[in-house]
Amino acid sequence: MTSPLRLSLVGDYRASAVAHQAIPLAIERAAVHLNIRVEPKWLPTDTLDLQTIKQSDAIWVVPGSPYKKDDAVFTTIRWARENNKPFLGSCGGFQYAIIEYARNVLGWHDAHHAETDQGGRMVIAPLSCSLVEQRGDVTFKAGSRLASAYGTLQNNEGYHCNFGVNPEFSAALEGRNLQITSWDRAGDVRGIELNDHPYFVATLFQSERAALQNKNSPLVIAWLQAALAAR
Repeated sequence: MTSPLRLSLVGDYRASAVAHQAIPLAIERAAVHLNIRVEPKWLPTDTLDLQTIKQSDAIWVVPGSPYKKDDAVFTTIRWARENNKPFLGSCGGFQYAIIEYARNVLGWHDAHHAETDQGGRMVIAPLSCSLVEQRGDVTFKAGSRLASAYGTLQNNEGYHCNFGVNPEFSAALEGRNLQITSWDRAGDVRGIELNDHPYFVATLFQSERAALQNKNSPLVIAWLQAALAAR
């Protein structure tokens, strides 16, 4: 029998976090949908070991920023990006993936997150309107991995965040291998992916919340499919 997929869930678990309640359910539903076995493991950031990450089949940087050890999260994201490991980021994972890319690919060494830093380029900045426990419509770029996963060019998604991509830097983030592939109604960035990576997708919205409505998360399914293909 094929061994289960080893899934690294990078983040500091909180039972009260809605996304953390949804993630195990979303993974379970996706595994049933694909008829596969999975072995998810929560990895707290303050004890995060890159060797453990390297042994996993796929990585998900989950919501819950700021993390107890931000540097470990950035190291994990960079390793996944540079080593073609299937990667999913949601909410905080999306925000940190943007900063890691800005620093290590674009060379913006002063790229920062307004929640934890001061000065430099505030690539992640406060949202004009809070999205804590809010829902909103998003659109997907035709031909993108997001559009392919959902099978549509729009959906309604849930959030729990106060920070997102600073519109001043949106255009400059694109141009190499990063594509912005999801937006809200106002045109603000809601999802990105790397076009030279087997599967590197990150969204500000929390697609895992679908499981709390007894629905599958298309992104979790696509993430597991990428892990199967990589194996």
